Amino acid sequence: MYSSYRLKPYVALLTIVATLGGLLFGYDTAVVNGAEKSLVEHFLSRALNPPEFSYAFRLIGQYRILVTFVFYLVVIIISGQIIRLLGLKKGGIISLILLAILTVYIVTYLGRPMPMEGDSMAIKGFLDSVKGFVVASALIGCIIGGALAGFVSKSLGRKKGLILSALAFTVSAVGAWRPELFNFFGTLDVYSFVAYRIIGGIGVGLASMLSPMYIAEIAPAGVRGKLVSWNQFAIIFGMLIIYFVNWFIARNGDETWLINEGWRWMFFSGLIPSGIFLFLLFFVPETPRFLVMKGREAKALNVLKKISGEGDAGRILEEIRETLRESRAPWLSYGFFVIFIGIMLSVFQQFVGINVVLYYAGNIFRNMGASTDSSLLQTIIVGMINLLFTVVAILSVDRFGRKPLMILGALCMGVSMTCLGFTFYFGQPGLLALVFMLTYTAGFAMSWGPVTWVLLSEIFPNSIRGAMSIAVAAQWIANLLISWTFPILNDNSWLTAIFNHGFSYWIYGLMGFLAAVFVWKLVPETKGRTLEEIEKIWKK
Repeated sequence: MYSSYRLKPYVALLTIVATLGGLLFGYDTAVVNGAEKSLVEHFLSRALNPPEFSYAFRLIGQYRILVTFVFYLVVIIISGQIIRLLGLKKGGIISLILLAILTVYIVTYLGRPMPMEGDSMAIKGFLDSVKGFVVASALIGCIIGGALAGFVSKSLGRKKGLILSALAFTVSAVGAWRPELFNFFGTLDVYSFVAYRIIGGIGVGLASMLSPMYIAEIAPAGVRGKLVSWNQFAIIFGMLIIYFVNWFIARNGDETWLINEGWRWMFFSGLIPSGIFLFLLFFVPETPRFLVMKGREAKALNVLKKISGEGDAGRILEEIRETLRESRAPWLSYGFFVIFIGIMLSVFQQFVGINVVLYYAGNIFRNMGASTDSSLLQTIIVGMINLLFTVVAILSVDRFGRKPLMILGALCMGVSMTCLGFTFYFGQPGLLALVFMLTYTAGFAMSWGPVTWVLLSEIFPNSIRGAMSIAVAAQWIANLLISWTFPILNDNSWLTAIFNHGFSYWIYGLMGFLAAVFVWKLVPETKGRTLEEIEKIWKK
């Protein structure tokens, strides 16, 4: 174990810079919350007007093509991960099966007839899917960035990977601001907007893995859980900032101005934090573990001395050197269980429905009867609760451990989402529904929000740290599924008639209960252990 450790200012500064990646993660993914209604009005409302049927026809036609492309892209990414995990022979066979299944699905999907002019119900059915696609489009990039993060971290390093992330954020902020001006894609402007959101998503996907990885690799064991949790604090803080920015922008004009211009400045505002992040990254060092992996041990020792002090630096370097002797070890070197744990932590983090709350909170509050201005204010309240209880997790994760927080949080989310569904079902989505939204958010913020990233940054052994990209990619795929399908479930006429908007929340509540059982039965406790000691768990 490490000797008693007092947090050094140098380590604190490195953590702050790395957490800016988390701040941009939150900022970029939550910006769409305030812009969602304006995007729908600006890009999609024309499609429901009979004189604009030609626009609806092009909109739906290009959507089908893009969805086909996206599905194939995701399958290719998954196939690459499977081949990297299982080898070319076994992985190749599974990948071919996936591609065959996808091809049958796509052919069937494209074989559906296009809606006829005047068939407003059919057009609306397609537009519910298009809406989910536009709102969740950044998540496609997140899948790409998350899947590539392992390769980037190993080949370019943690620092250069974060620089790429900052560049992607910057390009996205400018492109999403004026998608018609920077439309180099030959598509409708709405899909130019989607393209720039995907680029931003790549930045999010890279940062989602590399920021906690960077912090975990420069943090001593005694404070690692707390410091990695600060990355989640930064994510939530970024969300809270953009909630205020969106609210401030919305107050500077009327509804028409917000639909035509206001939403643009919401996305453009991301240029400020991305520029600061990019600038500061040029002044931080690479992590000691990556430096040792590349044979630059003298430089690694210098960084360790600054981080852990002269007394511990040599011993820590030897531990790192020992665990990296097989730096090109196969991802199954420690068995499949560690990878399975990582994937399921990521999937459950999304299947509990948190990003439905974060992306569609304004929509949910409007379903409760709130105005646009009131819904943005209520979203700020959700963000503040999220931030407050993230601090609770930061202060308790190294004291009480990872498992107790995860189990308690999952149960809290399960109960809250189930009750929220009943408030809609019985037609009482007022103050009580807001209370359940806030208790749900608190449950997530004190557990599955920050602690999932702590566990993911800890459980993968040094020699297969790149396998964390499988878990990150799985997380973004799950996020895309939840975010894309929520408008389809929530706005479906048949489900609404029966469940009154409550059905989807019951699904997320069930996932919360299953997540609690999963952690209780299968996830090991990592509190107080060095990364090298955690590695020995999987060896056993």
